[in-house]
Amino acid sequence: MFFDPLYLLLTAPALIFSIWAQFRVKSTFHRFERVGLRSGMTGADAARAIVSASGLQGVTVERHAGFLSDHYDPRSKSLRLSPAVFDGRSVSAVAVAAHEAGHSLQDAHGYAPLVLRSKLVPVTQIGQQLWFFPFVLGLAMNISGLIWVGIIAFSAVVLFQLVTLPTEYDASNRAKAVLASSGIVTTQEEAQGVEKVLGAAALTYVAALVASLLQLLYMLMRARERN
Repeated sequence: MFFDPLYLLLTAPALIFSIWAQFRVKSTFHRFERVGLRSGMTGADAARAIVSASGLQGVTVERHAGFLSDHYDPRSKSLRLSPAVFDGRSVSAVAVAAHEAGHSLQDAHGYAPLVLRSKLVPVTQIGQQLWFFPFVLGLAMNISGLIWVGIIAFSAVVLFQLVTLPTEYDASNRAKAVLASSGIVTTQEEAQGVEKVLGAAALTYVAALVASLLQLLYMLMRARERN
């Protein structure tokens, strides 16, 4: 499969896009990590301020190991921020923290794509683990049934990413609105920095979706040949 010219033709551009998106999010984060805020808030301060201003109850803000490992866990109502974001007093830190706080706002308001994404997690994990072997075995043995088992399993991954994309964009939009209305971000330079940090981060989700769609296209094309 990985040496199939069609597979390389379809997935190589997506791989390049993904590498570029990862580079951009890291470089943009580091660029605005050097730009401080007039408010002097840390990422953790900003996250707590957004949660408090929104009247949310029971949402905790925690330090989490890793670089840009930030995420919101709807099961425990926890905002988990990486050290650079939790302790950082920069545009980058506040932008990322506010984005994760945006997910807590989605959760509180029952935002449908977030609810669906949470329900898809176990199905997606199964799909990620199971799609490869039936698909490759089906190709090798020319068994269309196995090929379609792999396709269906991988489709769960694609569906998860389709739901993730609007969820992430909506969280960023909520973050930018709250940062502006709460006075955490006070200058045009700070607002532009937040926009660039969150825009770069969003590209990684676009790249992941494009890569998955192209891989699914490859799988469907090979399945059609076996019919």
